[in-house]
Amino acid sequence: MNFDFTLKTSMDIDKVVNSLEGTLKEDGFGILWDFDLTSKLQEKGMDFNTPYRVLEVCNPKEAEQVLNEDKMVGYFLPCKIVVYEENGETYVGMPRPTALINFVENQKLNDVASDIEKRLMTSIETALMAER
Repeated sequence: MNFDFTLKTSMDIDKVVNSLEGTLKEDGFGILWDFDLTSKLQEKGMDFNTPYRVLEVCNPKEAEQVLNEDKMVGYFLPCKIVVYEENGETYVGMPRPTALINFVENQKLNDVASDIEKRLMTSIETALMAER
């Protein structure tokens, strides 16, 4: 099993993030935090110039469900989607919830993680279709 799901696009980062916000919202997910890692590293005196953003996304209903089943799942929440540029292309990806949830060893949670993973992948794919 691959640990991550990553796609590339010619869209710029801002357009990808705006598009993702819409597609995620359609499926009940919200962006809790849009962390500009590049700015933060530069603020701390680092010479990091690659545009790089980390989106923390959550569906409150799903979060409540998995936390009620096992509080340790909170170690993996919220879900992260990363958007960055490299060699003139933009990459969008995430760690697969199914890969992370395997550490808990709970079939009910595996099923929930699989559903969330599929929905997040669809949201990413749909967001990137906006470039066409």
